Amino acid sequence: MAPEPRHNPIRVSCYECPLRRMKQFRPFTEAELEFVSNFKRGELQADPGTTVLVEGARSAHLYTVLSGWGFRYKILEDGRRQILNYVVPGDMIGLQGAVMAEMQHSVEALTPTTLCVFERSRLFSLFERHAGLGFDLTWLAAREETILDEHLLSVGRRSALERASYLLAFLFERGRVSGIVTEERRHVPITQSHLADTLGLSIVHTNKTLKKLSDRGLILWRDRGCEILNARGLEDIAGWAPGEARIRPFI
Repeated sequence: MAPEPRHNPIRVSCYECPLRRMKQFRPFTEAELEFVSNFKRGELQADPGTTVLVEGARSAHLYTVLSGWGFRYKILEDGRRQILNYVVPGDMIGLQGAVMAEMQHSVEALTPTTLCVFERSRLFSLFERHAGLGFDLTWLAAREETILDEHLLSVGRRSALERASYLLAFLFERGRVSGIVTEERRHVPITQSHLADTLGLSIVHTNKTLKKLSDRGLILWRDRGCEILNARGLEDIAGWAPGEARIRPFI
């Protein structure tokens, strides 16, 4: 049985949020910070394998990832899974359910994860009172669309080696920008099963592809993840490069 997420009271004040200290995130105005602090209703602790949101559910909450990794996915009736994207600190999940009434995908924790909990019913007041925060939500949704465009291109047109290289380089960059991957800590916590379900490949084909990357000295595969030894080399194989670094919003 999958573990259940645990709802906790607020332990990390918005005024002391570690994400706010990171230069890649947009600073709040005093009024915005006060609003977000009142908007937050608690925190959710999720162990690896915990389903945070379920496709078809009508969640009363929105969440911002405070720490940890997770992924969005859909499942066919016969159990086949397609991983759509991965979430890292600063990402918001549940916005789709707030707008579309119910979730169109599920979200699972990859690592021990902490999420800030916000009341969906108060979302309209954010747009009503704080245009800047409303724009931030629009930016987050547009960025997700851009990422999915690139993922679709990868699955549809890149070779297996290019797909795997792209995904690993992309995850390394996402982790680096969110502060959970560094030059000293280059670990991306995905299994070969996650990789296969993202790339649309069989486990056997995925394993052979990863061995090619490992033989080239680009990655080191471990039981519960991958060490990225040469991100630039992965980018070169994929024909992909991260966009220009920009200050990004979060709620």
